Amino acid sequence: MSTPNAPPSRLLPRLTPDQVQRAQRQAVDPQALTLAAAIIDDVRRRGIDAVQEHAQRLGDIKPGEPLIIERAALRSAIDRIDREHRRILEKAAERITNFATAQRSTLTDLSINQSGAAIGHTIAPIHRAGCYAPGGRYPLPSSVLMTVCTARAAGVQEVWLASPKPTAITLAAAGIAGADNLIPIGGAHAIAALGLGAGSIPACDVLAGPGNQWVTAAKQLLFGRVGIDMLAGPSEVLIIADDSADPRKLAADMLAQAEHDTQAAVWLITTGTVLADAVEDQLARQLPTLPTADIARQALTNGGIVICDSLDQAIAISDALAPEHLEVMTRNPDTLAARCRNYGAIFIGHSAAEVIGDYGLGPNHTLPTGGTARFTGGLSVFHFLRIRTFIRADRPLDPQLYTDIATFARAEGLEAHARAAETRLP
Repeated sequence: MSTPNAPPSRLLPRLTPDQVQRAQRQAVDPQALTLAAAIIDDVRRRGIDAVQEHAQRLGDIKPGEPLIIERAALRSAIDRIDREHRRILEKAAERITNFATAQRSTLTDLSINQSGAAIGHTIAPIHRAGCYAPGGRYPLPSSVLMTVCTARAAGVQEVWLASPKPTAITLAAAGIAGADNLIPIGGAHAIAALGLGAGSIPACDVLAGPGNQWVTAAKQLLFGRVGIDMLAGPSEVLIIADDSADPRKLAADMLAQAEHDTQAAVWLITTGTVLADAVEDQLARQLPTLPTADIARQALTNGGIVICDSLDQAIAISDALAPEHLEVMTRNPDTLAARCRNYGAIFIGHSAAEVIGDYGLGPNHTLPTGGTARFTGGLSVFHFLRIRTFIRADRPLDPQLYTDIATFARAEGLEAHARAAETRLP
């Protein structure tokens, strides 16, 4: 998007608050849906042959290369990486697992007595998870840990991982996290293989993990056939800042998201042009030194700087966009953060950089994008768990209950329901 008459030196468009609503993008690109649907249909019809053909066509693997890397190979990869890399992977895996395990402990089985019956729920993990970690332009072993460690903490028995062109550190991360198998392919064909099953790749119960527009489109199309965590597409960050914020840090955090992908989006919502101009200056200083400058420069055009009349207006804009990542860098940031409703994850205070979340402080970095944070949250153990209810009644219950049920059923025109209740009257 662009803003008329914007000075050519500006890297970020300047938008008015009224223009922001029109800047909201769709969670899934319509063209990606069309192309992903064709690939999924091909995999559904031809199975593993289609998966291999698409993987070779898109450069994931070469003819003759294995389509499955088994657990023993993943474990042996751990010893082949740099010692320092192994240390940081193991520490990050420990922190992620600790947080996920603490999340799991907040859910317990339930049983209460009502009208003479025992009712409640039990909590059980799914059997098989399909995890995805991007591996195209930038291999992301951090996403391997975020998905696989979380599934294991939930109690999932079998974990498959897809990641295209896996590097040595990606393979080692899979071994450390506890993946059973890795398929070295990506995109819609990888999601189709995990969701539908293909050859010796079994169909998974839940698909989880971030990805590009093709991955996100495929997950949406397969939902219902398989569970999904969320629509986690190209990265987003929105920063609410006042004049207490450091322009250098703001620019650095924005570029950290912009370098992910040319489709990433970064936003600065502030109340003054002085800070906005200072951030622009910092972007211009920092961008040329980045090896990823070409990508980041394109991504900067997807968001913008919005000058608001008040922080109240800034909060309203943030809630409308429902960003994947929300940073609050203001005076009294806790007070402002408590008033924000829609975001995937929030980072409160001048030292709470979004990158801390990316690399395994604990909370998951797989988060909803495209405004879907209005109705869902980030990846957690809860995505790999099922809450199953029960009713136990070995003896006849309160007769009035059966009578009420029969009356209710007849009010809906369902006579067989009514009779089924009445057969249990003493």
